[in-house]
Amino acid sequence: MKYFGKNTWVYFNGTFVKADRTELDLFGQSLHYGYSAIEGIRAYNTHNGTRMFRAEQHYDRLRCSCELVGISFPWKTDLLVERTYELLDKNNLRSAYIRPLVTTGQNMYLTPAKDSDIVIAAWEWGPFLGADLIRVTLSPYQRPNPSSLPPEAKISGQYVASIVATNEATQRGFDEAILLDSDGYVAQASSNNLFIEKDTVLYTPAPGAIFPGITRQTVLEIASRLNIEVVEKKLSPDDFRDADSAFLTGTATGIVGIAAVDDAVFPEEWTNTLGATIQRAYKNLTLEKENYEVII
Repeated sequence: MKYFGKNTWVYFNGTFVKADRTELDLFGQSLHYGYSAIEGIRAYNTHNGTRMFRAEQHYDRLRCSCELVGISFPWKTDLLVERTYELLDKNNLRSAYIRPLVTTGQNMYLTPAKDSDIVIAAWEWGPFLGADLIRVTLSPYQRPNPSSLPPEAKISGQYVASIVATNEATQRGFDEAILLDSDGYVAQASSNNLFIEKDTVLYTPAPGAIFPGITRQTVLEIASRLNIEVVEKKLSPDDFRDADSAFLTGTATGIVGIAAVDDAVFPEEWTNTLGATIQRAYKNLTLEKENYEVII
């Protein structure tokens, strides 16, 4: 997939420039060490025009990610939101995936670079894992240890582990990898959070080793308003395999149902699951107003 053409605009350090005219710093720490922070935001074409879903929350998290690892972040959230809407308009995008990226300057030592840059790009992109039920596998690769990097920081270098795990899974014929944590409990997919359903209760891995996704938090809020019980706890691989149903959540993915993990097929028909109910509610929430009146 080609994300940018020669007429594509990106936002770079306070101005709009053509994507093919931006320059890559060959000596930047981001290139050499993965020392950068990323975000992902969705814009939806609603009845009230183009609308980003929880953009402020995403940009606040980008700031937090940078601060947690010592990357300078001098930009204000409200300005970034405003400029992102301008970027969508310049690229004639009504629905899009948006990728803010904070990169770091030149420094070959393993100390933080003083300078940082921000670039915001946007392109048309369907659901990351498609719209159909997917097949997943328990990966031989683990989620990075939370004692090595703050798990709530969305740092580019961490995604090397995700790429390796996904590549291994797809080579074996699966759609996605499910990573365990360093204690052998189920953590999350390569870039998505996990929920399972058992006996009309939802379970999801507790914070600690997982990335606390904004879509995950939205699902918890929806479940609360719909009186769906959710338990955050450590989940073993057997808990996962023995579930009635399961689904993944993430900004790029939205909510996608899981048909099977390895050779274990979930018995519940997806349309009858709590996940499907929340999937419908989430779609309404992103396409309408950021409240729950449209889903109750």
